[in-house]
Amino acid sequence: MKPLIRFAQLADIPILTHFQLKMADETESLRLDESTLAAGIRRVFDEPAKGKYYVAAVNDEIVGSMLTTYEWSDWRNQTVWWIQSVYVKPEFRKKGIFRALFEHVHALAMKDKEVGGLRLYVDKSNIGAQATYQKIGMNGEHYQVFELMKTF
Repeated sequence: MKPLIRFAQLADIPILTHFQLKMADETESLRLDESTLAAGIRRVFDEPAKGKYYVAAVNDEIVGSMLTTYEWSDWRNQTVWWIQSVYVKPEFRKKGIFRALFEHVHALAMKDKEVGGLRLYVDKSNIGAQATYQKIGMNGEHYQVFELMKTF
C-alpha cells in the first residue's frame, strides 16, 4: 500500500484535529481542548513560518499526518526541521504510512540547501515509536529534551 503524500489543506483541519486529540490521549493520556487545538492547527496555515502539515492518503482517505516546524541552528548556519504531531490511524500502522511521510519530508529537506537536518522528540514511554524512528536511521543518543511549560 503506497500512500499519496501531500501538503495538508485548510479542509484537512478537522481530521488533523481529530488525529492530534487521539495522539495526545494514546501517547500521554492527555485530554486536549479541541477548540484550542483546532485554532493552533489553523495558525500553521495562517502563518506558514510556523510550520507545514503533510498528510498521507490511501484511496482518498487520510490515514496519517505529520507537522514540520523550524529551528535555526547557528552552528550549521541552516534551519533544522522538527518532525512533530505524527499520527497514523491504528488500522494503518505497520503498513509503511509513517515511512512514506518521513521519506517525503526527508527528500524535501535534502533538496533544500538551507536545511541542515531533521529532528524529533518522542515521549520516553513510547517505545514503539522509538523503535520505528531507529529503523529509519534516526538516533536518539545525542540529545535529551528538557522543557518548562506554562500550565493553565
